[in-house]
Amino acid sequence: MDSKELLEVALKLHGHKCPAMPLGLRAGLAALKKLEVERASNKELFTFCETGYAHATMCFVDGVQMATGCTYGKSNIKKLAYDKNAITVIDVKNKKAVRVAPNPEFQKKGLASEFVQLRKKGIEPKDIPPEIVDPLVDKIMNAKDEELLRISELFDYDFKPQKGTFEWYECERCGEVVFAHKVRIVDGKKLCVPCAQYPEQVGLW
Repeated sequence: MDSKELLEVALKLHGHKCPAMPLGLRAGLAALKKLEVERASNKELFTFCETGYAHATMCFVDGVQMATGCTYGKSNIKKLAYDKNAITVIDVKNKKAVRVAPNPEFQKKGLASEFVQLRKKGIEPKDIPPEIVDPLVDKIMNAKDEELLRISELFDYDFKPQKGTFEWYECERCGEVVFAHKVRIVDGKKLCVPCAQYPEQVGLW
């Protein structure tokens, strides 16, 4: 798919039109171009996304997933929660990576836009008129990479993904299936995390 087709599919996935999602799409596409790789169909790539959990422009991540094929379903993307819109995409086989971030000057102009001012007032993206949002999306999709983004040189990255498992157990409290990585032993019983009331930590593997 070309970038226009990707955008159309991404909009269906994302649910509304906004500037941040296309910005993530462009960042992801730029990373693939720099690495000289195709979109991941399996786990050929891994992406660390610096986006967080409660700030403006989080929609960036959906664009990144669409462009790179690094998705939460495949577990080849992870949020670092730095509250920034930047990504590091890793070519797992060739052990090379690139970091892509928005050009700060471009991003600051976007954050001063009428769209963002309306969002600050609590107006949902789907309720913002097309004449306000469409020019922003068009500008992002048509801008040159050097105007829109900061793209690093390639660098070495020996990434070792967590090995998947097909081994599973039946939680001896709730009866649901739990895969081996998250089985907890409590009083000799194999339990899932909720039943074990085990404190989970969010972070890198």
